Amino acid sequence: MPEEVHLGEEEVETFAFQAGISNKEIFLQELISNASDALDKIHYESLADISKLDNGKELKIDIIPNPQEHTLTLVDTGIDMTKGDLINNLGTIAKSGTKAFMEALQAGADISTIEQFGVGFYFAYLVAEKVVLITVHNDDEQYAWESSHIGRSTEVILHLKEDQTEYFEGRWVKEVVKKHSQFIEKEISDDEAEEKKDKDDEEKPKIEDVGSDEEDDSSKDKKKKTKKIKEKYINQEKLNKTRNPDDIIQEEYEEFYKSLTNDREDHLAVQHFSVEGQLEFRALLFIPRWAPFGLFENKKKNNSKLYVHRVFIMDSCDELIPEYLNFIREMLQQSKILKVIRKNIVKKCLELFSELAEGKENYKKFCEAFSKNLKLGIHKDSTNQRHRSELLCYHTSQSGDEMTSLKGQVANSRGFEVICMTEPIDEYCVQQLKEFDGKSLVSVTKEGLQLPEDEKKKKMEESKAKFENLCKLMKEILDKKVEKVTISDTLVSSPCCIVTSTYSWTANMEWIMKAQALRSNSTMGYTMAKKHLEINPDHPMVETLQQKAEADKNDKAVKDLVVLLFETALLSSGFSLEDPQTHSNRIYCMIKLGLGIDEDEMVAEEPSAAVPDEIPPLEGDQDASHMEEVV
Repeated sequence: MPEEVHLGEEEVETFAFQAGISNKEIFLQELISNASDALDKIHYESLADISKLDNGKELKIDIIPNPQEHTLTLVDTGIDMTKGDLINNLGTIAKSGTKAFMEALQAGADISTIEQFGVGFYFAYLVAEKVVLITVHNDDEQYAWESSHIGRSTEVILHLKEDQTEYFEGRWVKEVVKKHSQFIEKEISDDEAEEKKDKDDEEKPKIEDVGSDEEDDSSKDKKKKTKKIKEKYINQEKLNKTRNPDDIIQEEYEEFYKSLTNDREDHLAVQHFSVEGQLEFRALLFIPRWAPFGLFENKKKNNSKLYVHRVFIMDSCDELIPEYLNFIREMLQQSKILKVIRKNIVKKCLELFSELAEGKENYKKFCEAFSKNLKLGIHKDSTNQRHRSELLCYHTSQSGDEMTSLKGQVANSRGFEVICMTEPIDEYCVQQLKEFDGKSLVSVTKEGLQLPEDEKKKKMEESKAKFENLCKLMKEILDKKVEKVTISDTLVSSPCCIVTSTYSWTANMEWIMKAQALRSNSTMGYTMAKKHLEINPDHPMVETLQQKAEADKNDKAVKDLVVLLFETALLSSGFSLEDPQTHSNRIYCMIKLGLGIDEDEMVAEEPSAAVPDEIPPLEGDQDASHMEEVV
């Protein structure tokens, strides 16, 4: 037999409970979850034996902060523990009574298993130096470290540490309960003290009266303040996500959305669904009317919240919803496999967008707020590309203020309706969306645009022959600024325009790349150089320039006009100028000529004024410009 070992007090060492957890408020979530489990179990047992509720039919959770005694108390009227349960479970860390209860239930065993605490119970020691638990089971006596008889219930009393006084504040308790345990089925209440005065006495004017001392004493008694303890439920939510969507009216969704997001306006659309089978979960998706501020900031998180068994687990979960749907306000229940959940959420979102597209006004608001998200989805996710492309809406050359979908674009009798893809994100979108409904998307700002042949084809061939020499001259003057100069068969009112080669950047993409702080200048030089100048053979300016070039191709005015046309075409086509100051001086000179201002007289009257010289020469030529001869 081994000898008994007796330890003296001097041999006992005490160490403080430690855990590497910075978010200490989780202790309240865990204790509320334990209490909720106890309530679920007594409710389940009462379905078979109603006498289980003889000691109290009300199933609830009370939270009682007490700054005077430095305690925070949680009381539930759940199934509670016997002496054996206290011995078996409170002394065993990570022993889950709820798990055992569910396993026994599934195996068909006796369901008398009671509430048992897992590791979550020990989170209480993050904020408490002593924890008192008082419990009374229907089939056993009351057991506690210290208490008086309290009826069927479990009472957890936390004796808080000196530096944890913030947990006495009722405001803090409400915030944590709303964040972590807002959707617990049973009611959670706290005790709120209010001072109640006699409002009639406050409203009535004071009347000074002379009377006996007895009357004075009686009047003082009447004016005494009364203190009323009010019990307030802090997890009241009229809408429960676990309800059947068919039983929920629109007003309930609106009220719930506003309480969830603090938005002053109603949501634009809602999708409430459940997935059953091997994987079971419920989701509630809201689309707001306006895009959140800073929607596309790098650190902007999505608005999804994950709940398991109605207990908040995490928010801004990137695995639940893709980046381009980060405007969705989302609540989830019963998560097992995040990838499967993500796939179902994306599918339901696209279904919701399609339903929204059936209403013209609401979908217009949706496109104005979230069209960038749809385009980003096409760029980043090719799985549902076809479905998303049907949802895209754009302004066109003939739509005016209205936006039309790609599906609704139809060629007119003469030309084609041009889709205006002017946002920077469109550049990335069309890189992935090469075609729609079997038809290729062709940029009008790039070479190779071919329109159907018509009766003007012969005239076009004649124009090419007529202006062939002018095109060669303009290419010589502009040199490396353009790759080639050609006749346009698409221009109507403009004298010229800039297009790019098939594999070069468009004007929008060039702006985007120039704005990159870490761009590579070596690759930019190659892609930016592929510009083509197209001239309109039917424009009077081009015809006059043709005549001037035939008369004297070495005329300095011809060179200046060619450069001015090119720089103006760059601006009108969306590109930037390498030397805007020189271009401005050319424009100023044109304005002076148009106003009939004699430059020599200006210099004589204001010798100190800084008057720009003649139009800056294209090359090193010092000869004066003769542009006035062409005006």
